[in-house]
Amino acid sequence: MPNRRLPGDLGPNEITELLERKRRSGARILDLTESNPTRVGLGGAGPAELQALAEAGGATYEPHPRGTPGAREAVALYYEGRTGSVSPEDLVLVASTSEAYAHLLRLLCEPGDEILVPRPSYPLFEPIAALEDVTVERYRLAYHEGWRLDLDSLEAALSPRTRALVVVQPNNPTGSCFTPADVAAVEALCVARGIAIISDEVFGDFPWPPATAPMPTLLGERSALTFVLGGLSKLCGMPQMKLAWVALQGPARRREEAMRGLEWIADLFLSVSTPVQAALPKLLEARHAFRAAVRGRLESNLTRLREARPAAAGFRLRAGEGGWSAVLDTPAGAGDIAMEALARHDVLVHPGHFYDLAPDGSVVVSLLPEPALFDEAMGRIERLSPRQEFR
Repeated sequence: MPNRRLPGDLGPNEITELLERKRRSGARILDLTESNPTRVGLGGAGPAELQALAEAGGATYEPHPRGTPGAREAVALYYEGRTGSVSPEDLVLVASTSEAYAHLLRLLCEPGDEILVPRPSYPLFEPIAALEDVTVERYRLAYHEGWRLDLDSLEAALSPRTRALVVVQPNNPTGSCFTPADVAAVEALCVARGIAIISDEVFGDFPWPPATAPMPTLLGERSALTFVLGGLSKLCGMPQMKLAWVALQGPARRREEAMRGLEWIADLFLSVSTPVQAALPKLLEARHAFRAAVRGRLESNLTRLREARPAAAGFRLRAGEGGWSAVLDTPAGAGDIAMEALARHDVLVHPGHFYDLAPDGSVVVSLLPEPALFDEAMGRIERLSPRQEFR
């Protein structure tokens, strides 16, 4: 009998089916959904980084549930050079941020409890929560010349079973961050109700050009129990290395209690390999060159979107602050642009509803593809746009 925690339908969706047919026919697909840096000429692991995996320390297995001290010290040193600081003793290494979410749901929630996540956001939370028998409720990010937290919707979504509130900044796909006033309001609500905050900051080193200032972080003195997530996948362009982390912040007593539980959970899995932990100091050094390369890619592709004339192009870039994705409004009456783009012009984009954006009103594109491909793909789908006023 199928497990009720699994989706009832595991088959491909309509776009995936069309994509598979196109590829079988030999069509050249221009993929504007690709966010894997190793597939767009941006992977951060070169010969030196791969050689670091052969360090002698990687041959010895002396597991630590939080991660080896040297690896945790390397992560703490990275944060010292950014905007926050964290003790190595407040870090837990995991294989991925997906695993971090699963561990935190096990730590914070009983079956039937709830977490709050932003809408729109990446469609990751619901399936992970379902596997842990946890319910997902949503609070709204409203758009008016920029994305803003709808605090009323957040308060309305709270219930006696709410155990954690997820903050993603910059958000994927909106590229938005909370204001300091938003953070203060959210933190006050969470303290009053004993709710933890999970702050996903994996894109935090990638502000949209021309901005250069570090992006907001919840590292630091916090009045609510807070878990800050990061990892090599986005920071260094190394998704294949499978190493991420959780940084615990908040009142000492709650933080220490949470650490005992999280360490116990992590000890059951010990999922991070020894070689990647031994290599971590050298792997983290590669972030500088990778970040510079990604910045160049973001600048080129954002310029392409910003300089498009709305009346001619039929798409409008929504304002954002950082990250690797962009939301594009489509004209009123344009229909299902994502399906049309793939069917008629062999261009793959994500429909907005994949991210809980309003159906038929927007598409989401990755900003990582090579500029020549990005320009060609945008030129193709712009021809789909009716010449009429935007919504």
